Amino acid sequence: MDLLDAARAVRENAYAPYSNFKVGAAIRSASGAVYAGCNVENVAYPEGTCAEAGAIAAMVAAGETELTEVLVIADSPTPTPPCGGCRQKLVEFGGPDVRLTMVTSGGSTLETTLADILPGKFVADHMANS
Repeated sequence: MDLLDAARAVRENAYAPYSNFKVGAAIRSASGAVYAGCNVENVAYPEGTCAEAGAIAAMVAAGETELTEVLVIADSPTPTPPCGGCRQKLVEFGGPDVRLTMVTSGGSTLETTLADILPGKFVADHMANS
């Protein structure tokens, strides 16, 4: 099956009643099988994809799996830290000493490390008996 055809077909099934922005995607596995997916919106907008998660996905899509520095900017009165889920995503790809800089659009800055924002992180060793 052609990837473009698969993506076009699945795009028609996208659930996008809020943005009306339908997206389709298709991938081919090593076996040659084609897998397709579409966007699924939710009225609870926080259930979308965060900026940090999008940046990580772009990095991985480009073939890299290690990050060395993170910067987050938001239009807020104080520097905005990543959500809990994104903290776990960041430590998946960055070591404990990776610097995280949080900046407001007004110029306030707060710096920390990944270890400091996620003490007690979940790691692969927790799944040793899996």
